[in-house]
Amino acid sequence: MGGTAPPGGGDRWAMEARGLGKRYGRKWALRDCSFRLPAGAICGLVGSNGAGKSTLLSLAARLTRPTTGGLSLFGTAVTEDEVLARCAYLAQDKPLFPRFTVEETLRMGAELNPRWDRAVAERIVRSGPVPMGDRVGTLSGGQRSRLALALAFGKRPELLLLDEPMAELDPLSQHEIAGLLMAEAAEQGTTVLMSSHQLADVATMCDHLLAVADGRVRLAGAIDELLDAHRLVTGAYLVDGVPPEIARHTVVESRTTGRQFTALIRRQGPVEGDWRATEPSLEEVLLGYLRSPGTPPLLTADAQVTDEHEGEVAA
Repeated sequence: MGGTAPPGGGDRWAMEARGLGKRYGRKWALRDCSFRLPAGAICGLVGSNGAGKSTLLSLAARLTRPTTGGLSLFGTAVTEDEVLARCAYLAQDKPLFPRFTVEETLRMGAELNPRWDRAVAERIVRSGPVPMGDRVGTLSGGQRSRLALALAFGKRPELLLLDEPMAELDPLSQHEIAGLLMAEAAEQGTTVLMSSHQLADVATMCDHLLAVADGRVRLAGAIDELLDAHRLVTGAYLVDGVPPEIARHTVVESRTTGRQFTALIRRQGPVEGDWRATEPSLEEVLLGYLRSPGTPPLLTADAQVTDEHEGEVAA
């Protein structure tokens, strides 16, 4: 899990988006996105294909510019050059020079990054083990991922942006890379924003969540708080529609199978009546919101963008 966010000041928030939008031609990849990510968090960025995940990472990595709104990293606008040294980005295809040896790749990292930590980079590589004299093109998928993470952590970033870091890895390599990522992030106090289609990885690795659909934020905040805000209710019901005692809550989605009614709700107080109410899994909450675009989004208190002077949630 992530470390503790520094108290106060711009550095309390690793990332803050206000009305962020990105349009390609007539299509909006992101629109009206406002959220905060506390420093020290390990955050899973989830959503279906085309939801806007890669666009958000590209904006944070300065690979593209926003159409509307703003994005800041540690209190500094992402357009300012000083954020470059505080952020590292690892694309899904993990671009490396195949003809370089591992040693030459690390030497390149040292030449390009003034804050380079050779000891950290070599520790990550050698724990693989990844032979220093081997060429990148001969490495396995797991070894390339380890080398790419060595380059990223060797930069000593305060924010690490990862686009599907476990994609195309076998289960053993996924387990090893996940352990490496969590250990190094904890050791260095690095904030991580990681896109992933593997909800199991998000549930086990991350303490925060950012879910997007159709370019808009649907869920954001600490995973424990998001889960605690919801209940999965089941019980017998013989009349069509949502029962009155359930309708008083925010119903994310519901279904009736035979005589059994089931609903995922965002609870407004206790669940009354003869209903079995349990805390849902992260997958159940995520799928509920992604399948129900009409449900209002939910951002926990530390994910909401507020006016610093008035203390009100920004529109």
